[in-house]
Amino acid sequence: MDDRPALAPDQLPPLAPDAPDIAQIEQAAERIRGEAVVTPLLEVPAANALLGGRLLMKPEMLQRTGSFKFRGAYNCIAALAPEVRRRGVVTYSSGNHAQGVAAAAQALDVPALIVMPQDAPAIKVENTRGYGAEVVFYDRYTESREEIGERLAAERGATIVRPYDEPGVIAGQGTAGLEIAWQAAAKGVTLDAVLVPAGGGGLVAGISTAIAARSPGTPVYCCEPAGFDDTTRSLIAGAWIENDPAARSFCDALLAPTPGRITFTINIRRLTGGLVVSDAEVAEAMRFAFRHFKVVVEPGGAVALAAVIAGRLPIAGKTFAVVCSGGNVDPAVFREVLAGG
Repeated sequence: MDDRPALAPDQLPPLAPDAPDIAQIEQAAERIRGEAVVTPLLEVPAANALLGGRLLMKPEMLQRTGSFKFRGAYNCIAALAPEVRRRGVVTYSSGNHAQGVAAAAQALDVPALIVMPQDAPAIKVENTRGYGAEVVFYDRYTESREEIGERLAAERGATIVRPYDEPGVIAGQGTAGLEIAWQAAAKGVTLDAVLVPAGGGGLVAGISTAIAARSPGTPVYCCEPAGFDDTTRSLIAGAWIENDPAARSFCDALLAPTPGRITFTINIRRLTGGLVVSDAEVAEAMRFAFRHFKVVVEPGGAVALAAVIAGRLPIAGKTFAVVCSGGNVDPAVFREVLAGG
């Protein structure tokens, strides 16, 4: 819900000058056409009956590499000049952006080096290497991935493709918002809300920008796991808030320490509010998605669905679009989640 204090425009942090607009998102859609999957909006009558409203799921686990991250990674790398591409790209990621960059780099014949946490899910590490990328590990609790990435990029003359605070990445993620808007219109549906998972905020920044242009007046909410609700708390404070370094969650894709420099200046203007869920509620959403939609959603990808199921935003009599942002979950973790039901 929106419990933010009303801030005058001059009280907001200035919009980042490199924040992408709808024209750049449309350019990204053209750039990734034929490379990224146009994922559907799924609807299941049994799920609607249980919830008392219409739930339209945007299943980005069906995207290349199993998450939305391919959109932004491909857009960003494809936009580089050929001589810059040849020097390679570097990024840092817990796994989904890593795979997106690795796959995009492979498709464009670009060398890629990925800095990943030592505790990244094995399936994400294996997949990243499978796309031909070099992987360097770090300790997420004692080392700075940004510092490591900057050093390695400088040594190699490579370009850094940041996970969320990168204009080309945000624009690429926004293509999912364009799809939501035209797919809902094709169904003759007026959306009452769009709910999107948030880590660093790139996906929800891109989607909210697209929705504002293509479905004006539709509220957009970020959804986060408890303890990593930095965007929600930052929206309330009107300034960047960091997560407690001692916080833990099994939503490994959403463990950014604070909102991005660019993303927050977009989100504080575009988002209606933030919704926060527990790990237990996320696990229930994963079971719900598997049972009713027959899809596998990873923990971080299920937070928006969890917010609906847990009643953080009442859906009764309304129509919500919910982004499930990825499906790259270790089989052992998924088995535990299903057994927990």
